[in-house]
Amino acid sequence: MYITSIFPMKRQIISSINHTLNSAVALLDAIDSKTYQDTSIGPYFSSIGSHIRHTLDFFDCIITGLDTNDIDLTARKRDEVLSTDKEVAKQHIYNLQETLTSYVDVNTDYLIHVTDNMGKGKVTVNYTLDSILCHANSHAIHHYAVIGYILDQLGVAIKIPGFGYNPTSPINNREGI
Repeated sequence: MYITSIFPMKRQIISSINHTLNSAVALLDAIDSKTYQDTSIGPYFSSIGSHIRHTLDFFDCIITGLDTNDIDLTARKRDEVLSTDKEVAKQHIYNLQETLTSYVDVNTDYLIHVTDNMGKGKVTVNYTLDSILCHANSHAIHHYAVIGYILDQLGVAIKIPGFGYNPTSPINNREGI
């Protein structure tokens, strides 16, 4: 059911993020813990779990920084339990989705200070909540593509429509993993 809102853009963005996060839940339901934790694939030897944790860290930085109007993307928690325990990661996703949904009708039409390290030190720039949430969603999709590569190299075939593909990719190229 669609509820009208004075913030329709934010509703669409959060709905899109929830769709992206639901794809992660589908992935977690489809793979075993050994696959989730496997670090044998080069060149980076990172696990699927570490990529899931990293994407969740990005969203956590947003939520943590909103109260002070200072989002620091370099201040990630890096909770290793999220990298190794699929059920903890799923619960974290559900909690994150609940928090994000609570922002739908909140007025955030102001600039938010976002800090990140661009490779030559920290830089702080201004975003809106909508823009940093869009950035976080694209960031998650990017890491899903890396997860798709890891799964392929492990010989694990899973079909999650659109997983790891930017929505702007031509449909005939967007099969999912």
